[in-house]
Amino acid sequence: MKKIILLPEEISRKIAAGEVIERPRSVVKELVENSLDAGASEIKVELEDGGKKLIRVTDNGLGMSRKDTLLCFERHSTSKISLESDLEEISTLGFRGEALPSISSVSRVVLKTAEPDDKVGICIKREGEKVLEVIDIAFPGGTCVEVRDLFFNLPARRKFLRSDRSELSHVVRYMTETSLAFPQVGFSLIHGKRQVFSYPAVKSLKERIFQIYGRNVLEGLTAVETSDNGRNITGFLSRPPSGRRNRGLQFFFINSRPVRDRSLQAALNQAYKGFLEKDLSPAGFIFLKIPYEEVDINVHPAKTEVRFKDPQVLFQLVFNVARQAVLRETGVKEVYVSGPEERPSARIEERSFQSSFEWKEKGVPGKQGAIHSRTYYQEKPGDSQFPRVLGQFMQTYIVAEAEDGLMIIDQHNAHERVLFERYKTIDKDKAWPRSAALLSAVFELSPSQSVSFEDREAALQELGFRVEHMGERSYALKEYPDIFSEKTAREVLFAMLEEPKDDKLEDVRDRMLATMACKSAVKAGEMLAYDKMTYLVDKLFKTENPTLCPHGRPVIVRMTATEIEKGLKRK
Repeated sequence: MKKIILLPEEISRKIAAGEVIERPRSVVKELVENSLDAGASEIKVELEDGGKKLIRVTDNGLGMSRKDTLLCFERHSTSKISLESDLEEISTLGFRGEALPSISSVSRVVLKTAEPDDKVGICIKREGEKVLEVIDIAFPGGTCVEVRDLFFNLPARRKFLRSDRSELSHVVRYMTETSLAFPQVGFSLIHGKRQVFSYPAVKSLKERIFQIYGRNVLEGLTAVETSDNGRNITGFLSRPPSGRRNRGLQFFFINSRPVRDRSLQAALNQAYKGFLEKDLSPAGFIFLKIPYEEVDINVHPAKTEVRFKDPQVLFQLVFNVARQAVLRETGVKEVYVSGPEERPSARIEERSFQSSFEWKEKGVPGKQGAIHSRTYYQEKPGDSQFPRVLGQFMQTYIVAEAEDGLMIIDQHNAHERVLFERYKTIDKDKAWPRSAALLSAVFELSPSQSVSFEDREAALQELGFRVEHMGERSYALKEYPDIFSEKTAREVLFAMLEEPKDDKLEDVRDRMLATMACKSAVKAGEMLAYDKMTYLVDKLFKTENPTLCPHGRPVIVRMTATEIEKGLKRK
């Protein structure tokens, strides 16, 4: 066994850097948080090569004195805390005292700063652990930090960075969160020679949401506000039945700090359960203000995860404010059912859904309410081994008889599988028929959607979507696959732009096709006629994998005759 040794300072600093600095986004986060803590009202972020070549953050904050500037690159140097008790009431965004030391140990850094009344500023140039230059400069006030060649001295770490576009998307996501958290601060982001966005300072969260996401998103939201025992919630939530295909517009902020917390996310989604179509999630911009001693933000080096003193209280607070918003917008009254826990449930009025299923054979015009005018698929040779359909359960599941018992088939997941394989056949043949948009309505994309569009434009065109850039963040849908209506095509486009990034083109295309199938498929809660159920089950068992939908969810649950007889005490 090797003997224990103390690591050299240079190695230990790089290890510490690895805990805080994972990618360009980490650098941007640490520097922007320092700017906010310095009281900046304008913050400008500039990147080259996704931040791998250059990250420059400039602010008009308080700046630093010469003495503080010389100390800021020392480990555990900070102006945010001085006593152990301060750790229990951290009100600033940055506090660890390791941001600049960690960044400088794995990059080439130039820091320029001056306090507002100083006539002369100071500039420090560093390369890894080495101080190259300390000089006086003319500087207008505030701070500018340039970070070049991230991980230049850690090639093993550098090779794990993703493409420029992928790294940029991570920065855009962080900058979007921070812009929402601080609407009173102006933010701008430049990548190369292109301005990704510029958000002037505004007075309210509502105005900032409009800046980022546009009128369409804002009009689908309702304001919420509540207080309880020193805890306060404000923000905006989806107005039912509005929802989204993923959870990309769910943001949570604790004392203005963007955080990720599964329990808060679960509270929001549970509050909307039963009020949105299956596979739709609510949008949420939720700001919680709680006593500082009730949250520990020092549980993760990057400070993205937190620990609550009483998580159940916050879960219930978020659930209650979201549920009240749902009930207010839908006009549904809350009723209580007796039970061990006296949990609230909602009386939901029965809704009728327009059919969106494809009941037509090749080349035969569809019935009223169908989502397109023709279908494209290839029949497979051989029998489908079709079971006899018995009926529909809860307007969501098809019950069919099998040789050895019963099958419960999820109608949405089943239709997804049928459509996905049909779309893959069309995609393989590069035969996507298109329709031209009649009005070519102009719409706006958020910065993250714009980055996603640029990255996937070629794939979208091959799938039948032609979108033209109309300037700034405005776009127009010119052509789309004629399996959709124009309205549905736009919704599918937005859903595909919010899909998670993957550098493998084949995986991206499969996810896009799966999203198209999901958007087109019959929904849960939709009444199906017997012939439509029979048609769907027949097509399902002609697919390559009838047991799973393209997203990996099960399609069929089987109950054997033995299990049924055993449950009924016949055996």
